[in-house]
Amino acid sequence: MRTRIAVVIMTALLLLYIVLAGQRALVLLGSGDGVGIAMGVALIVLPIIALWAIGRELWFGVRAQRLGDVRPSGRATRADADALFPGYRADVEAHPADWRAWYRLGLAYDASGDRRRAREAVRRAISLQAADGRAG
Repeated sequence: MRTRIAVVIMTALLLLYIVLAGQRALVLLGSGDGVGIAMGVALIVLPIIALWAIGRELWFGVRAQRLGDVRPSGRATRADADALFPGYRADVEAHPADWRAWYRLGLAYDASGDRRRAREAVRRAISLQAADGRAG
């Protein structure tokens, strides 16, 4: 929920910026000075680019949200997590010394609701990463 509030606030601030920049752009375009006109054009073009970029990010967020069946809290449903779990387990079995594989397994356990095993897997990831850091 915090993320959505932040997105709304940032979008509102961007729109406010676009309105204020548009007003300045009109003043500069009407100045008749070459530099002023160039700056006025820039004040029109740059906010358009900003609108395009934020539009793409918002659309990305909407599409990403639709990919998984999630609860209102944003967490995966148990069925989705359980379906993904065997792949993470196989990755750990194939690469038992890879801290990243253990970390992903811990996240999968957590999503499946098995907190005890999640903590064990993440502890293992931490110890492997620490040992990897000492070796490098």
